[in-house]
Amino acid sequence: MQQTQFATLIAAQVGKGAVKNIVAHVQSQDGTLDFASAAGLAHVASGVPMTVDTPYCIASVSKLYTVALIMRLYEQGLIDLDQPISAYLPAPLLEGIHVHHGRDYSQQLTVAQLVSQTSGLPDYFEDKPKGGQSLDEAFQAGAPDRGYSTPELMAITRSIPAKFAPAAHDGKKAHYADTNYHLLGAIIEAVTGQTYAAAVEQMICAPLGLRHTYALTAERVQSEPKFATIYAQDRALDLPLFLASHGAEGGIIATTRENLTFLRAFFDGKLFDAQHFTRMTRQWNSIFFPIQYAYGIMRFKMPRILSPFQPMPELIGHSGSTGSFAFYSPARALYMVGTLNQTNAPSKPFRLMLQIMSAIK
Repeated sequence: MQQTQFATLIAAQVGKGAVKNIVAHVQSQDGTLDFASAAGLAHVASGVPMTVDTPYCIASVSKLYTVALIMRLYEQGLIDLDQPISAYLPAPLLEGIHVHHGRDYSQQLTVAQLVSQTSGLPDYFEDKPKGGQSLDEAFQAGAPDRGYSTPELMAITRSIPAKFAPAAHDGKKAHYADTNYHLLGAIIEAVTGQTYAAAVEQMICAPLGLRHTYALTAERVQSEPKFATIYAQDRALDLPLFLASHGAEGGIIATTRENLTFLRAFFDGKLFDAQHFTRMTRQWNSIFFPIQYAYGIMRFKMPRILSPFQPMPELIGHSGSTGSFAFYSPARALYMVGTLNQTNAPSKPFRLMLQIMSAIK
């Protein structure tokens, strides 16, 4: 594969599944293969083209950044993964956020359960309160953009039943919930004494030399260049204030080159000791087929029965609801990052990555 072929493959995605803009970057582990390309319009209304340097919201890929901070703080002795989160956060904030069959488990949830999505907490973003609509549905329907405080999000969480009792499932059930990572962001702020955005800058961006990566804040909404528009089918989702209150679970802005730099550093042990991957990947739990989850890491692995002639390589990393992706293929020694900025095509990034790997081979 050549750069021109890669660019053609990327450009061909525009218009499919209502994709308006796309950017992708693939790099081999040894650096001999390094392709980046973009297509479409970053902002359709103004006609601004998408480029490889256009900043974009990495959405839930932000969870990789959050788990990197958690593991770093664990190394520093500031966080105990097996401690209840009540050791770090005030009791009134947590009270009643996890009630299952009439029993309140809120004070017993551990940091490790949040990281691995095994807490049983409901998802304040996609899960529906009884008789109501989810935040996701509200925004997709055109609700106005605004920020949400942690107490507000915990109030929403209290209105939704917990999925299972954390003490009863022995770490083998999982429910993907932004609530888990929002609380991790609050823990990071509590133990460092600084904002989540400042922790990202100090512990990730500065050491890696990332100059165009940051956790969105209400202040930066006004001062930074506008990031590429996210779409739900043909409607633009302009939600910077919500994303600014959604940092640890989905509010980081980056470019593909810098996101790729982070991804390599994450798996190379440059942000925390790589020996921790033994614990972090000890238990993979299904969250939705064919995605499994460990400590802040997704694994995309198709069963052999669905690909009998040529096994699909395992991908580990994270994706986001906006079509963002950041994955590493150990078998192919490839890193792939990018976004399609389309919320209505959750499987499309995985199909694109498989196309890329097939074309490279």
